Amino acid sequence: MTETTQTHTTPSDDPYATYRPRSPEIRAAMGALRGLREDLFEDAFAYRPLPRREPDGRFTRRLTGRKREYATWSRHVLVGAGGALAMLVGLADGGGSITGLMCGLLALAPVLLTLVRPAGAFWLSLVSTTLVAAVGTAWSDWPWLPGSFVSHLVVLTVVAIRTRPRTAAWMWLLTAAYGFVAETAFSWGHYSTNVSPMMVFSALVLLAVTVWHIRRQAEEEVTAQQTVTAHERSRRTLLEERTTIARELHDVVAHHMSVVAIQAEAAPYRVENPPPELEKAFATIRENAVAALTELRRVLGVVRAEDYEAPDTPQPTLAELDGLLANVREAGLPAEKVVTGAVRELPQGVELSAYRIVQEALSNTLRHAPGASARVEIGYVLGGLGLRIVNGPPPNPALVKPSPGAGHGITGMRERVTMLNGEMTAAPTQDGGYEVAVFLPVPMAAVDEGEA
Repeated sequence: MTETTQTHTTPSDDPYATYRPRSPEIRAAMGALRGLREDLFEDAFAYRPLPRREPDGRFTRRLTGRKREYATWSRHVLVGAGGALAMLVGLADGGGSITGLMCGLLALAPVLLTLVRPAGAFWLSLVSTTLVAAVGTAWSDWPWLPGSFVSHLVVLTVVAIRTRPRTAAWMWLLTAAYGFVAETAFSWGHYSTNVSPMMVFSALVLLAVTVWHIRRQAEEEVTAQQTVTAHERSRRTLLEERTTIARELHDVVAHHMSVVAIQAEAAPYRVENPPPELEKAFATIRENAVAALTELRRVLGVVRAEDYEAPDTPQPTLAELDGLLANVREAGLPAEKVVTGAVRELPQGVELSAYRIVQEALSNTLRHAPGASARVEIGYVLGGLGLRIVNGPPPNPALVKPSPGAGHGITGMRERVTMLNGEMTAAPTQDGGYEVAVFLPVPMAAVDEGEA
């Protein structure tokens, strides 16, 4: 057997000892000390003024004029009132003497400092407490004389509100350490100490502020999440509407391109002895139509879902609007149609978009104004097509419940109108109903082609 010798290296002999990870306890302690340094030591006396209350807040928005402007300073007034209370208590404890006035001013100073330098106000409060205890006349309370007691509680409350729960915990621990040192090392000659009351009252105050911080943070996170959810829902609705439009355009354009290709292929056979140039021209037209159709299917076909099937029937137009109105009447929506102008055939994309806009507007009426009546106005004008869908107020507004997708149907309508370079307005009416007005421009050349 061979003996193996084991060598032991001391920490000084290990060049990598300083890079080895420390224990979790050491890391936690170092992290806590780092938090203490960041919260109460680094830039402790940095200028951080207390902001004014928002003028459109929950309470200030109910006021008008100068009252609303003055209400924005309510936070500063409350802090000043707390400082005035601490000063009056210190002045009364000193019997109105010069010493009492000095103690009152020393109690007031750290409270006022919380308005501009919150972390520094905590340290000034401890210094002020020591000075008041040194020059004060009351020997029954130690180390916080009455004025300093009120002042320190106010400082802890304001600083905790202006910072974060971790800072509140550090202030409470430092207050406990200050009280312990004052009670054990400098309490000679005093009848009683008030360290325990200070720790109990400060713990209750800081606990309440911490709970308020946690609740406020949770509300902000919920609000932010709701905003993100609403944005994502709107974006998803917009993308779905664009996908639907792309599918419908694919079907419409593909149909027309197929007709062009078929007619170009059959045209030479309708003419007896056509010249070679004409046959070549029709062949070129057919090749271009087939190539365009193939490219269109390749580009727009990617928006189809895997289970999407092309419709067997043509896409709906305004000619099928009577059937749509009959369906919504059966669903309980009294709807009437009014047509003005000379009815004519429009480009299929315009007809399809107009049909979908009317369909969505009537669906919104069914969802958001049950029991109300609707009116669909279609105007054929020289430069395009006008639509106006208006509904009355719901007979029983209390039964109307807000829909989580409210407003997304309007988004889809605007997307269709924007695609056709049209204009659209959607807004409540004066009688409590809702109105959607749309104008879709149609060039005269497109109208002539549609009629042809």
